[in-house]
Amino acid sequence: MHGYVGQGDFLDCYSVTSDMSARDAAQVITAFPGWARGLLMVRRIVTAPFGLSQDGPEADDKLGPFPVELDTGKEVIAGFDDKHLNFRVSVYADSGRVSLATWVHPHNIGGRIYLAAILPFHILVARNALARVAKAEPLTTPA
Repeated sequence: MHGYVGQGDFLDCYSVTSDMSARDAAQVITAFPGWARGLLMVRRIVTAPFGLSQDGPEADDKLGPFPVELDTGKEVIAGFDDKHLNFRVSVYADSGRVSLATWVHPHNIGGRIYLAAILPFHILVARNALARVAKAEPLTTPA
């Protein structure tokens, strides 16, 4: 994920103890609880007039709305480039830990405003996602 980061970009990372594989953890992470799905519906309504992507681009391999860009077994990177910003999420699993990192590169003032507006919700969603990973049983045998 660090290969993406440039000046002015946002990057965060959270980690929990878990024996899940990266793919299984990513599936748990993108299985949003009802309150997070509600936030996504609000996002959909608010951003629709601006022409922002609602479901992500078409792809053969997706996790939730996010096209998978890389899957090495230990790491899954998903995300896409949009009009206002580029973003990727990385789920990395190794040695009994799962980490969730997010990278965002705003293109313009609209992207910076959008990032500032969603950041508190992003933190809640990311922390909740990893709490669910920590409590979940591995879906398959870790790679």
